[in-house]
Amino acid sequence: MTRPANSAASTMPPWGDIPEAAVEAAAAHLRDVLTVAIEHGPQHAALVVYDARSDLARALTEGYRRNLPGATFVDFDNVTPEQVLATFKAMAARDLVVLIQSTNFRLEAFRIRVELFKLGLKVIEHVHLSRMPGSQGEHYIAALAYDPLYYRGVGRRLKALIDSATSARVDSGGETLVFDSPLEPAKLNVGDYSDMHNVGGQFPIGEVFTEAQDLEAVNGRVRVHVFGDTAYMVNRPETPITLTIEKGRVTGADNATPEFARLLEIIAADEGEVWVRELGFGMNRAFTRELRVNDIGTYERMCGIHLSLGAKHGVYTKPGFKRKDARYHVDIFAVTEAVYLDQQLVYRDGGWIV
Repeated sequence: MTRPANSAASTMPPWGDIPEAAVEAAAAHLRDVLTVAIEHGPQHAALVVYDARSDLARALTEGYRRNLPGATFVDFDNVTPEQVLATFKAMAARDLVVLIQSTNFRLEAFRIRVELFKLGLKVIEHVHLSRMPGSQGEHYIAALAYDPLYYRGVGRRLKALIDSATSARVDSGGETLVFDSPLEPAKLNVGDYSDMHNVGGQFPIGEVFTEAQDLEAVNGRVRVHVFGDTAYMVNRPETPITLTIEKGRVTGADNATPEFARLLEIIAADEGEVWVRELGFGMNRAFTRELRVNDIGTYERMCGIHLSLGAKHGVYTKPGFKRKDARYHVDIFAVTEAVYLDQQLVYRDGGWIV
């Protein structure tokens, strides 16, 4: 970044509003991600493809430079897509690719993470970093902290309880949403890839997710403090929106803002009705109701319950839901006072207690 000589800005570090202490924290957190979660070692090559369009992207790039001195670093804006693709294809299975993206890299029809996994490569992906300016960059960095005892221990215990439960209940502070059905086998996003074909994914991590086996067994009311809007940004209404859900479908929305009402209208217009599908158990303690970032895909890891609106859920197939007709998967975040699996209390006071 070029700055005028002798200006106050000329003394700023390359990562702008992000302080050096946060960059040091990023380097420490990424060291754990690389060694413990990804299990990357010096016997394998590493490639970091980055851009320098945002403070957070530059800070994360510096964090990786401090951990991967032998890696190849490529500025996406200084090469052609063909050069990037050729570099990917020259790598060997189990090598590591890190993608640091202020937006998200476009390589024509190449679906980057999916295609890299097909090549047998490990992948760490950071996306939409420009959506998280200023202090949000520090929140993002804090969310990269990897505690394997917490993520793997609590994550596996939650999965075991979810997989054996015959029902679930979310206390949303005066409202209750009931899943009166066994749940689908839970999926883990906790930095443990020992039982998975692919290693890596989008970071920060921290989630266990499922949905009701019988979607029509979801009934009750839930208070929503944040939803993902049409720009994929965190939208927080002044007053939580209270949804009424009957037989798995949204039938009412008290205190709905114009933006939320528009969202429901769009889903209903294209899908006929508004289904509730995912039941997500967010585990990342760096994100709370008050500590937020703008990017909805990052905030999805927030410690608490999130749900999805719309018929789309690529992980779980259901009779009557055709992939070509299911267009929407919109994350909404429940005011979460308590969560029960069967009669066992698993969440209270802002954290999981399993």
